[in-house]
Amino acid sequence: MPTDSTTTPADPESAPPGEAPCGRHLGLALVVIAAAQLMVVLDGTITNIALPSIQTDLDVSASNLSWIVNAYALAFGGLLLLGGRAGDLFGRRRMFRIGITVFTLASVLGGLAPNEELLIGARILQGIGASISAPTALSLIATNFPEGKPRNKAMGVYAAMAGLGSTVGLLLGGVLTDYLDWRWVFFVNIPIGVAVLTGTKLLAEGERNTGRLDVPGAITGTGGLIALVYGITRGGQDGWTDTLTLAFFGVAVVLLVLFLVLQMRTTHPMLPLRLFRDRNRAGSYATMLFLGAGMFATFYFLTLYMQQILGYSPVKTGFAYLPFSFGMGMAAGISSKLVARLAPRQIAGPGLVVGAAGMFWFSRLEPGSSYATHLMPAMFVTALGLGMSFVPMTLGAVSGVRDQDSGIASALLNTAQQIGGALGLAVLTTISTSAANDRLPEAAGTFYRAIAMKDFATVAKAGDALTHGYTTAFTVAASLFVGGLLITLFAINAKKQEHGESAPTAHLG
Repeated sequence: MPTDSTTTPADPESAPPGEAPCGRHLGLALVVIAAAQLMVVLDGTITNIALPSIQTDLDVSASNLSWIVNAYALAFGGLLLLGGRAGDLFGRRRMFRIGITVFTLASVLGGLAPNEELLIGARILQGIGASISAPTALSLIATNFPEGKPRNKAMGVYAAMAGLGSTVGLLLGGVLTDYLDWRWVFFVNIPIGVAVLTGTKLLAEGERNTGRLDVPGAITGTGGLIALVYGITRGGQDGWTDTLTLAFFGVAVVLLVLFLVLQMRTTHPMLPLRLFRDRNRAGSYATMLFLGAGMFATFYFLTLYMQQILGYSPVKTGFAYLPFSFGMGMAAGISSKLVARLAPRQIAGPGLVVGAAGMFWFSRLEPGSSYATHLMPAMFVTALGLGMSFVPMTLGAVSGVRDQDSGIASALLNTAQQIGGALGLAVLTTISTSAANDRLPEAAGTFYRAIAMKDFATVAKAGDALTHGYTTAFTVAASLFVGGLLITLFAINAKKQEHGESAPTAHLG
């Protein structure tokens, strides 16, 4: 297979190419990478619970409020491929530092923002920083940790941070908003960012590839992804037949088709299409789309259910997610050990079955459901399923990738999760709204008007309609996990030695 680049020595201050830090520094190196991943993923949800306070303080209109969340998702998901390629070309540790620096400075700007325009701008900058640091963090694991137990353990911790970050964000968002101020959901990133930047000296740079950035590919690829995510987001809010929604979908199709044409013809493609020739890698990416959709749906609809229907405060809502954190961490730890003994689909397959069961359990929620006997066990079961699936899919996406492609391979994994989450959430939101409105026209608006008027009979009726919408969405989400299960069973056929300790030919970095 022809190569599209050559390698040059790593940064002078780093360890020799391919040489990991000495044993006593491996633990600290893992802490640095895990902390960075936690901070990046956490910021995708930490602002959710703080949105009402932000809206009141900055006088944000209802139509613009969603952009405080969407701006981050659009920049993050749309620029991940470019960030991963930049790490391969200019040095992963160097780009990792740049990404963390941009993210930390953007957090300062977000916390100090006097109006919605500057806050949304800060969220875009945070997304740019995340799009650089997230893919380089995963590829730095390949550079710094040798094959076998050390890398499997590091991958397990990374996958746990990817899964737990969203839950921790909801928990911190509630605590910081209730007890301090919404601005602290941004300020909390500052000490973490400074600590990560200080610790980057422990990381080996590894080999750096020569070549150039695929600028036309970056413009068409990231532009197409941004148009697609924006179209999905707008479609969920304004309807799939909305003129602007359809226009953005059209732009997305044109740009993404042009992107693929360019990738087939350019000498230095941003996304080497050869990555998809391996059925296990392609299957891992496809399964991650469904995992992202399921995880985003869980947080979104459960948060609405707990605050609207059960009347939980922000901090109580955050703490209510603790069983999800425990389940995710436990499952990620177990699956990181099983990858050396079992084939990926033997781990991810049962995980997706368990995740689907958890989603179906959520679909049985009622307005008066108990937390202890319904919500808590369903959260734990769903988290077990997600945690069992993340580790083998993460390993499957990057195992066997050539050194010059490891950054882009990991970036594509993150992109799959973000795009899958955006697509799944937009579709499920539309389904949920339609189901609720079928039972009671304009259910959400009626619910809030009835609360303001203290019309408790109507509040109960609207709450029943909203609950019906949420449970309908969970039913569809369960089918998404089944879809991921089918892909795993029929597309992923890797043996355990290709991902486990005895994989002499697997080379990630």
